[in-house]
Amino acid sequence: MTIDHSTSTPAAAGTGGSVPAQRTDDATPVTAPAAASAPAPVKRGANPEKSGLVKAYRRLLPESARRAIAQRVSVETRGALMQHMADSLDLEQRRQKLRGKRLQRRFTDSSDTAAAQPRVVLVDGKAHIALVDPDLTPHGSRAAALDLVCTALEQAGIDYFCVRAATTESAPVVAVAAADRRRVHQQLARLCARIPGYVAPVNRENTPGQALPGFVQGTWRQVEKSPATRVTWFRTTADGSLVLGQEHGCDIQFWTREDGPHGPLLVAPRRNGVVEEVPADEADASVDAPVELFTGPLGYAPRPERTTVRTRPQFTIRLPQDITFPIDVVYTWVDGSDPAWAARRAKAQGADASVEELHEEAANDARYISRDELKYSLRSLHQYAPWVRNVFLVTDDQTPSWLDTSHPGIRVVSHKEIFSDPDVLPTFNSHAIESQLHHIEGLSEHFLYFNDDVFLGNPLTPQTFFLSNGLTKFFPSPALVPLGEHRPEDPPVAAAAKNNRALVEEGFSTTFTQKMRHVPHALSRAVLTELEERYAEAHAATAAARFRSPEDLSLASSLHHYYAYHQARAIPSDLRYVYVDLAHQNTSRRLNRLLANRDLDVFCINDTVSTAEDMARTDALIAPFLESYFPVPSPFEKRA
Repeated sequence: MTIDHSTSTPAAAGTGGSVPAQRTDDATPVTAPAAASAPAPVKRGANPEKSGLVKAYRRLLPESARRAIAQRVSVETRGALMQHMADSLDLEQRRQKLRGKRLQRRFTDSSDTAAAQPRVVLVDGKAHIALVDPDLTPHGSRAAALDLVCTALEQAGIDYFCVRAATTESAPVVAVAAADRRRVHQQLARLCARIPGYVAPVNRENTPGQALPGFVQGTWRQVEKSPATRVTWFRTTADGSLVLGQEHGCDIQFWTREDGPHGPLLVAPRRNGVVEEVPADEADASVDAPVELFTGPLGYAPRPERTTVRTRPQFTIRLPQDITFPIDVVYTWVDGSDPAWAARRAKAQGADASVEELHEEAANDARYISRDELKYSLRSLHQYAPWVRNVFLVTDDQTPSWLDTSHPGIRVVSHKEIFSDPDVLPTFNSHAIESQLHHIEGLSEHFLYFNDDVFLGNPLTPQTFFLSNGLTKFFPSPALVPLGEHRPEDPPVAAAAKNNRALVEEGFSTTFTQKMRHVPHALSRAVLTELEERYAEAHAATAAARFRSPEDLSLASSLHHYYAYHQARAIPSDLRYVYVDLAHQNTSRRLNRLLANRDLDVFCINDTVSTAEDMARTDALIAPFLESYFPVPSPFEKRA
């Protein structure tokens, strides 16, 4: 666990890659402990933030009135009231549950769905049938949807070709001639009747309408004139805590035939990333291309049976924005409960009299507590960044008991392997460890640095963190670094930022004032190597400080970004993000909102003040949230 580099900021609203869905019995809510000494029981009930009654309360009652109530009513009482409102199903919810059960019986005995038995989920308060997938991932769902559509068209003898969408976050696209619309819809209706699928019109802005049951007569009349049709197979985990929906369906575009100067053309109904038209009579010019070109990388998800799909040569070209260089991920991790490690730490503290003079956050217990956040951060990586090549876990010769070190995609790296001067070990200073990350053997030139308390909340692309020309992106925080030199009372993160700033002022004659958000840091090995050479003395001093020192630099989380920016090698950017402090009294409510909305790109759940005695209280807060948000094990976990 590490100290945050920023402050909490409101996240912008956005469309998530996962459906903010409810099961019929809903996901486990995060229940705030009633007292610091012991956790409150975690009841299995409805998440209050998904309740229509709670949403109506927030919508109808002015913020000023809600704020006044918050000042007079305790957090525990408000939470209990909202939980009661959520558990009191309204009439519409009861109706939807009954409707869902009827739909479920329709498909339970279907042989086509034997491998993925359906269950009922509530999406936006409406009952839907979803296929159960124990290895559920967004990229796997997109590939499965594309495979179902392509197979159906091939069985009907309908010519098609896959299209590269305008953005890599879009659903996969299959193009057919507009003249074949009726045949296509008939074939897909048969498919949805066997495997419960949903259909929606897609407008020219690429926005799908309401998902309607494709297995119900009359539905297809509502998409007869739309330029494209989105077909979706909702997919869910066995417990229903995660549902993937329309964002991971498949679009069928209807290309119109028009006369061109050199013969008939098929013209796209909306823009894509490559061409607006193709020759109409060159079906024999189709080629096979990797399915990942249209679905995005599949990572370590189970490989689909269909590895290639039919397309036109125009859609196989490399575009300027395509990122083809490898991207690795580096984590730093420590288990403070390990007796051997604790003994090394105690010995180092006892031998260094200056530790007593350091800021209280330089070596407090909260910095070293492990709640298995790493397990869930890796799950988020598997779910939402399948384009990552390798993961390197940097530790002080520690390995999580649940980690499958035999997996080819992950490697545990000892501090001894990367520190230039082994005499400075052991170290308990994250700034020191971060100063050596670029020494990892086999690490890609472009990589992401994660703390274990940072989680991806939605599907992201490499372009979120890098440009295809190699530039890195960084994410400034609204939180400010106080002006002036560092002072004894400064917390370590502020002192390091001020030290970074002094070097930037000296080298580039600018004074930065912003901290960085606590998100994955996009880094360049070449830039880090330059920093080590250019600021050799300060770099060596940081590496040699066994505990966070007022003289430290924060190289990976700050100095790298400002240094690279001033050399036109990095640019500022933004993403949907929130910082959650476990010590805050409203943390349980904020976690429930995260779970209900799933609308953030990245979030950090940080703890800077807890002691070992606080573990039961904070575990009761974070454990059910992480398990509900990331229910699908990553391939890096040992299997029972």
